[in-house]
Amino acid sequence: MLRALDIRDLLIIDHLELTFQPGLNVLTGETGAGKSILLDSLGFVLGWRGRAALVRQGAAQGEVMAEFELSPGHAARAVLEEAGLPVSDSLILRRVNTADGRKTAWVNDRRCSGEVLRALSETLLELHGQHDDRGLLNPRGHRAMLDTFAGAAPLLQEVRTAWTATAKARKAVESTRRALEAVRAEEEFLRHSVAELDQLNPEPGEDESLDAHRRQMQAAERIRGDIARAYGLLSEGAEGAMGEAQRWLEAVAGDADDGLDAPLAALGRAMIELGEAQDGVERFLEGLEFNTSDLEDCEERLFAIRALARKHNVQPDDLARYAETLRDKLQALDAGDQDLADQEKALRAAEATYATAAERLSARRRDSAATLDAAVMAELAPLKMERAVFETLITPTEAGPDGVDGVAFAVATNPGAPAGPLNKIASGGELSRFLLALKVCLRGDDDAKTLIFDEIDRGVGGATADAVGRRLRALAEGSQVLVVTHSPQVAAQGAYHWRVQKSVQAGVTLSDVVALDREERIDEIARMVSGDRITPEARAAAGALLLQE
Repeated sequence: MLRALDIRDLLIIDHLELTFQPGLNVLTGETGAGKSILLDSLGFVLGWRGRAALVRQGAAQGEVMAEFELSPGHAARAVLEEAGLPVSDSLILRRVNTADGRKTAWVNDRRCSGEVLRALSETLLELHGQHDDRGLLNPRGHRAMLDTFAGAAPLLQEVRTAWTATAKARKAVESTRRALEAVRAEEEFLRHSVAELDQLNPEPGEDESLDAHRRQMQAAERIRGDIARAYGLLSEGAEGAMGEAQRWLEAVAGDADDGLDAPLAALGRAMIELGEAQDGVERFLEGLEFNTSDLEDCEERLFAIRALARKHNVQPDDLARYAETLRDKLQALDAGDQDLADQEKALRAAEATYATAAERLSARRRDSAATLDAAVMAELAPLKMERAVFETLITPTEAGPDGVDGVAFAVATNPGAPAGPLNKIASGGELSRFLLALKVCLRGDDDAKTLIFDEIDRGVGGATADAVGRRLRALAEGSQVLVVTHSPQVAAQGAYHWRVQKSVQAGVTLSDVVALDREERIDEIARMVSGDRITPEARAAAGALLLQE
């Protein structure tokens, strides 16, 4: 609920403080007194698009502050929490416009963007009038209004959940199809490459092992001859000469008085060492034995591994892992058709669930549309529009999270005439009455919003104006309604009454708003009845209107 509005240096207002109450709040005044400026100021602090130049001439800046009272479950609390702004029972909005056009806004003393203000305004206030494109005249909101009237929130949630599941299933199918198409494009390459790799079957580390073995065999060819010649000398020349020398020395050792014992012992040790040398060289020679075809085979495999690695632009040691990757792709391709079939089946099931939920929602909308049409028609009769026709049009539209229905409110003001959009068919006075009847019928769980009706009684008078006023008063029960009016019958229905007036002070035109007591209300309503000259008859009529409250 709007509690207070403080305006400084905007247009023809120097400083204005207003305190509003629950129920029906009425603002009256002569044409041009500044009633629209109040709405412009309120729209400014709520972030709405409006006049470009708002700052009062000669002032450095203009400022508007609005205070709202928030109920415990008010939707504005969620907006504040999402924006990281302080949340309390009192919401204070302040916005400043400098003379050079810069705008700055605060919410509960925290800086915020115009986007946050507009999000809050959607939860705080509704403006209805002949030129309003944010409320009932905006066909983009008609479907949501019908759903609220129908109590279709649970069905709508089912549709949205089904739509999300369908979108997810469709995305999975499309992703699998793209993946399969990409794999199929290289299927021939994959199968050939996997066969080639499987045939070669390279192992990690094999390149290094083959290269070392090849170098060993190549080295063996170079050194084997020299080692063989050395082995021949060790096993034939050296061994024979040392053996012959040992025999000669042993034959004369007995006549040498032990003088040859040490040489013979050393020669024995040398024979042993020589034998070990012969065995070692022999074993090494045996290790150098290989067929020339072994070297050819080694080189052929080594070159094949390296050629395959270059072909696939990987390291030789990564060939086995690369082969596994290609096999996985082939396996995905082979299993992909079944996966795709399963996903397409899941998509069909999700689409069927969505279609069922959407049809239930459509049925609820159709039934509720008929109920709403009847309710609006019942409201139109007391407003002297019993011959008019109101119709909620439901047309097929592209499937989406809100179902498959387009909803638009249409009217026909003359019997037999085709129905058309509210703002295209109805005249000013008729439009106002249509809007009021519709709002009375749609009023439901949005009582936390302040409703503003800007000259919604335009073009009507007498009993019709009285009917408008009574409906506005009924609409304000348990909530808050602000109405700008030129109708004495409507003004008389208000629980609180303000007069907007204009004066010239020191050559400067200023606008002011005055709260009226009962006697002042009689004078103001009498002025509305008779004009500038208030007659006793007009005062009597005004008193009679107030007695009908």
